[in-house]
Amino acid sequence: MKQAPAPHIFADMEGRGRRGVIGVEAPDPVLSLVSSLGLALSAGTSLVVDLEGGLVTRRTLGDLMAHGPAREEVSPGHPGVAIISGRGVDESESKTLIETLSAHWPSVVIRCQPGQWAGPIVPVRPLIPGILAVPTTTTAVWQPMASGMRAPGRGPVLPVLTRRTTVALLRGQTVARGRWLRAWSEVWSLPWG
Repeated sequence: MKQAPAPHIFADMEGRGRRGVIGVEAPDPVLSLVSSLGLALSAGTSLVVDLEGGLVTRRTLGDLMAHGPAREEVSPGHPGVAIISGRGVDESESKTLIETLSAHWPSVVIRCQPGQWAGPIVPVRPLIPGILAVPTTTTAVWQPMASGMRAPGRGPVLPVLTRRTTVALLRGQTVARGRWLRAWSEVWSLPWG
């Protein structure tokens, strides 16, 4: 008889006003960053942990491991998104720190590469027009580059990301709560493996 899979270590975070802990991976570093920020912003208050290591932040997970977290790092002091680099720790240390941080943050988004995060992961794929759009059975969140495009696989298709929103996200500025962020909020409720 086949056994049911063991529940994920963050499974108990569902409900109670929490979104949980979820990874985001994309083949392009800009798409990965914008997607991680979009998912985090859609939750309202969230911590983004950059396991890809491409972001430079004032403190890193390595600093938290070596010197302990400051009070404002353990839990949010105000609504919004905080970002911390995953540099300076190995996979088991990052898992332990993320478990600790996730106990006090309403949602945690892990920006990662394939195989870097053992928890649920949202794959994000660019939706490219023409012959580059190869049919696939992959389930993903699809980010179209132009309007009116159909996904070659299963999963939600986001509204086209405007230049204004992209620039604001990359500059760390406030993003209007429009169709794009509302679409990301629906991603939290889908069953990512």
